[in-house]
Amino acid sequence: MDDVFRALSDPTRRAVVRLLREEGPLTAGEIADRFDLAKSTMSGHFAVLKQAGLVVAERQGARLVYGLSLSVFEETVDGVLELLGGARVQPSKPPKAPKAGKASKRSKKRERE
Repeated sequence: MDDVFRALSDPTRRAVVRLLREEGPLTAGEIADRFDLAKSTMSGHFAVLKQAGLVVAERQGARLVYGLSLSVFEETVDGVLELLGGARVQPSKPPKAPKAGKASKRSKKRERE
């Protein structure tokens, strides 16, 4: 879990994860082209993400294609929840109340009963 947090502590690596989540698997070159960083710097970021298990790399001919490893994210979330004693994450804002004049499906059902 430490490797995951270390990998995600860098904004560039978080941006790579976000990019892969939004667009799916991409080649190393396609990812690197989105950042104003040297290819060697991006290579270092890829290595950290791979070491943490957050991304997987598959060679397709001369290209290296990166994708997310969602199971590692799930394991990390489970580990954090376990540290919190199984606590459930509460939303930071309370849910919005229904607008006046509009009944929710649940309240309509209660009215019929």
